[in-house]
Amino acid sequence: MDITGFIIFLVIGGVAGWLAGTIMKGGGFGLLGNILIGIAGGIVGGFLFRLLVIAAGGLIGSMVTAIVGAVGLLYVIGLFKNRKESSI
Repeated sequence: MDITGFIIFLVIGGVAGWLAGTIMKGGGFGLLGNILIGIAGGIVGGFLFRLLVIAAGGLIGSMVTAIVGAVGLLYVIGLFKNRKESSI
C-alpha cells in the first residue's frame, strides 16, 4: 500500500466513524476515535458482507461497508454499555 492508498484508507475510516457516531446518536468521537471506529467498522462490515454474500466494490462500496460495520459495532458496544450501567 502506497501513501495515497493509506491516506484514502484513513479518510474512509474517519468519515465512516463520524457518520456511524452521528447515526447512533453519539455525535462523533474525535478525529482519532472516528478513524479507529471506522477502520474497525470496515473489518466488521467486510466480515458481515462476506457472511451475507454481498459484494460492495470501489470507493462507495468501501464506505458503505465501513459505515454498516461501524454502526453494528457501536450498537453492540452500546448493548454492553447499557448492560453494565443497569447492573450498578
